[in-house]
Amino acid sequence: MTDAPVIGIPCCSVARPGSGRILYGGYQTYIEALIAAGATPLLIPPGLSAEALEALCGRLDGLLLAGGADIDPVRYGEERAPYCGEIEAERDELELALTRLALDRDLPIFGICRGMQTLNVAAGGALYQDIAAQRPNALAHQQSERKLLAHHVLIERDSRLRALLGADDLEVNSLHHQSVSQPGAGVRIVGWAPDGVAEAMELPGRRFAIAVQYHPEELVETDALSRRLFAAFAQACRERAADAPQRETSHA
Repeated sequence: MTDAPVIGIPCCSVARPGSGRILYGGYQTYIEALIAAGATPLLIPPGLSAEALEALCGRLDGLLLAGGADIDPVRYGEERAPYCGEIEAERDELELALTRLALDRDLPIFGICRGMQTLNVAAGGALYQDIAAQRPNALAHQQSERKLLAHHVLIERDSRLRALLGADDLEVNSLHHQSVSQPGAGVRIVGWAPDGVAEAMELPGRRFAIAVQYHPEELVETDALSRRLFAAFAQACRERAADAPQRETSHA
């Protein structure tokens, strides 16, 4: 059935208060935004074998890379600085493996906040471990209010993101302390904060590989452009699902 594409969301892990037992999950806002766009979210836990991930990726119609903890700088060839935040090694392993599989299969990918950073690292790029420490004249990007519209983002007019949104000036929330420093192979930065920090990127020539540094899942109730972004991603996944039987037949 192609009406409700299946979109994988790699899980984060948290310790349950009291018992300390580990829970795997994802924030409700991502899941609700995908459901509202007509998709079926599928949470993917860490710890799966390479073979299991490859088989699972073959059943997905898209991959959403959500926000969360910092990526271990060793993943992009740097030592961990004191201003780098909390990392989740299991999640790094899961997300980078899934992202590279998705890129190999040209599976639609939508990255949000950490997800933009993950997609960039998977493509061979690097990050600022802390914007405030490494770009001291930057805006205060790490806000505490999730729905606060903290600054504008200018979108490149010839970008796919601009074509999807129908706008080149966005007002966005801002909840991050890291950002892309060096784009990976095939990555094009297409959105900028007023201070020059990268806020959106895409991989041209792919079915759908777009990422934003802000959190549209927190704004879908009030912001039409955020809804449009999720709708475009879901549609790309829906089209990919429709193509899948034909592709499998042609490779038989």
